[in-house]
Amino acid sequence: MATMKAARWHKAKDIRVEDVEIPTTGSQQVKIEVQFAGICGSDLHEYNHGPMLIPVDQAYPLNGHQGVTTLGHEFAGIISEIGTDVNNLKVGDRVVVEPLFRNPESPFISNGEYNLSEPLGFVGLTSNGGFAKYTVVEDYMIHKIPDSMSFEQGALVEPAAVAVYSVLQSGLKMGQSCLVYGAGPIGLLCVQAAIAAGASNVIVVDIAEKRLEKAKEIGATTVINGKSADVVKQIKTLTKGGVDIFLDAAGVQASFDGGIKSLKNGGTAVLVALFGKSVTLDAFDQVVREITIKGIIAYRNIFPQVIDLIDSGRMDVEKLVTKRIKLDDIVTGGFEELVSNPEQVKILIDIKG
Repeated sequence: MATMKAARWHKAKDIRVEDVEIPTTGSQQVKIEVQFAGICGSDLHEYNHGPMLIPVDQAYPLNGHQGVTTLGHEFAGIISEIGTDVNNLKVGDRVVVEPLFRNPESPFISNGEYNLSEPLGFVGLTSNGGFAKYTVVEDYMIHKIPDSMSFEQGALVEPAAVAVYSVLQSGLKMGQSCLVYGAGPIGLLCVQAAIAAGASNVIVVDIAEKRLEKAKEIGATTVINGKSADVVKQIKTLTKGGVDIFLDAAGVQASFDGGIKSLKNGGTAVLVALFGKSVTLDAFDQVVREITIKGIIAYRNIFPQVIDLIDSGRMDVEKLVTKRIKLDDIVTGGFEELVSNPEQVKILIDIKG
């Protein structure tokens, strides 16, 4: 039996790098030799508080996966095998994976809104993922990348897609102002996406000074420490009355409240983060100020454009990478480092090394 190393989630605070059997490829599946993979905030949530999306009590209906799971859904690699019914792909193709499962029976598939199909599922959460030398995914998840794009850049396509989709869904227009709460990887990618979309003023709020420095480095117009006095007043002064767009990439009551209060009347809020707890909303305030509040889940129909944005240099995603590690070091050098060190933004795992 041929084996490989994989980083497998057993329970909260229990991820083990173990030898596992190399997966086999189904008729409509593709096997990828993973080159680089990124640790996502959702991976970190599973490590700290899981299971959240990992199916433990009952199997994920679309594939029967349950229990111990190889994490990782931000990754790029090379196709090493294709199923008998797979078309338009070949061994040797350089690819990234759009890790959303699609329920073929969902009415959202036919109209292109496949990210709304249920049950919600992702490679690396409701199936085994990319923290391993090889992984197998559905053929519809595959996107080719050009030779000019590095595998490190490829591993950042998935989180960049979240940011680009959030900016598109916000309706941001050229010359408008944008407020981003939370300067983690997704928040910083939102900054890059907003700039690429033509925002004239991008304000970032966070409580970690090192992350605010990173936001400034990648082009934020203004950064504000969330612990400073009168944050909302500062924002309204900077924007002469309030921002056009608010992207919540922090996902807590404080960020939600601060962002909503910082919006101009008629402004739009997009909730990007996966909120861990319920938040309260002043619905009367929303009505009289005619504010739009919109949630998004992942992305849809956006990967080719994101690949082009990164490949063209319009989104310099590698600036977010603060550390590269080997798979054997994923717990202490990856997960624990992200938990304890706010200076870390995006950690990539060199799977091929």
